[in-house]
Amino acid sequence: MKNFIIEDGFWGLFPNAKIGVVICHGIDNTIRNQEGYLDMILRAEKEALKYLQNEEFSNNEVIKIWRESFQKFKSKKGARSSIEALLKRVDKGNHIGNINPLVDIYNSISLRYALPCGGEDIDKFNGDIRLTKAIGDEDFVPLGTDKNSPPYEGEVVYKDNAGAICRCWNWRESLRTILTEKTNNAFLCIELTDEKRQVEFENALKELETLVKNNLGGETQISILDTNNKNVQID
Repeated sequence: MKNFIIEDGFWGLFPNAKIGVVICHGIDNTIRNQEGYLDMILRAEKEALKYLQNEEFSNNEVIKIWRESFQKFKSKKGARSSIEALLKRVDKGNHIGNINPLVDIYNSISLRYALPCGGEDIDKFNGDIRLTKAIGDEDFVPLGTDKNSPPYEGEVVYKDNAGAICRCWNWRESLRTILTEKTNNAFLCIELTDEKRQVEFENALKELETLVKNNLGGETQISILDTNNKNVQID
């Protein structure tokens, strides 16, 4: 049995945060309807422009909120939230493009709601997955490299028994647990630090679950973790 656990070190920094989780079992993530997923992303890119009304990119509310959040823990220089990275590409007129169905789906939700979304393959986890503060000696090989790059002590990370899974909260993920076309069981999450956006957060979770079920089948379950609900079984 594997669980997702948010430890007290995280809550000490972000007592009002909410982490929404969609657990997916028995899905089919093989490539199909590539044009349909690309169209989904293109429409989401257009919708995302409403979050970028200020000409100065860093002065848009969603960007400010996440930069302030990243200032609460030690992070790698230049590390930014995943939603800032997506919005920056849209702001510059660059397209996100296809990766695989699950990633395309969560990227489209991330853009439409301007919330960080991510996902990992449950079957690749070594034991429980935890959102916590790093010790600083966790193994971490980021996507796109073969070099070990451990997190800083006190850095917010997702990790399991084999090392870090995502550094600087939602900045960069590990090659070890990425979603692929072979993924059958997935851990998807949406992160909220802005309490004013609770309704949007909940709508994003519901839409994420619906898109997965309608496109990839399987069984899904939504959970929202906060200081009163710090863990959930994921397999």
